[in-house]
Amino acid sequence: MGIVALFTLFVPGCAAPPQVDPVPERTAQPVAEYRIGIDDVVAVSVWRNAELSVTGPVRPDGMITMPIIGDVRAGGRTPAQVAEVIRGRLSEYIRDPQVAVSVVQLVSHTYLTRVRVTGAVTQPISIPHRPGMTVLDAVLAAGGVTEFAAPNRTTLYRKQDGKSRAYPVYLKKILYQGELTTNFELMPGDIIAVPERRF
Repeated sequence: MGIVALFTLFVPGCAAPPQVDPVPERTAQPVAEYRIGIDDVVAVSVWRNAELSVTGPVRPDGMITMPIIGDVRAGGRTPAQVAEVIRGRLSEYIRDPQVAVSVVQLVSHTYLTRVRVTGAVTQPISIPHRPGMTVLDAVLAAGGVTEFAAPNRTTLYRKQDGKSRAYPVYLKKILYQGELTTNFELMPGDIIAVPERRF
């Protein structure tokens, strides 16, 4: 059985370190559960009432503006939830309104799905996630490790089920020995932390 070293991050005011697991699980959030964010462009369609249909970005306060009913909170809600709120408020003016809300441009999503590489790398980076991207791809995009790095103590942090989990990455073996066991495929929002050597 291999020995997995656990490293504790001491940050004032923070909770206990995330759970460490040997192999990260790949999870995907259903599209239906996507929650609208600031600057996302949404389209609201009211059937047979084109004059009430609008398309525009979500404002910094999380609101969109609708004819007749005014401001409606969209930020933090799913498209279905926003449609239901609009339907309820329009029903005071229109009989049985049929409302559909869709996100036509995912702006906030691009920030939430970025992959970040920090620590002892040539250039710490935040880059868009790409399908099939691996730990090695991200580290090479960051210019590789510095001479002060301790690559075999690298950690991959991933949020799963609302919890932050940590996975050991043996980056030295990946870079110099071609051992790809821990060259995990990355998920949106992953963080790769490369620590410095202890002197």
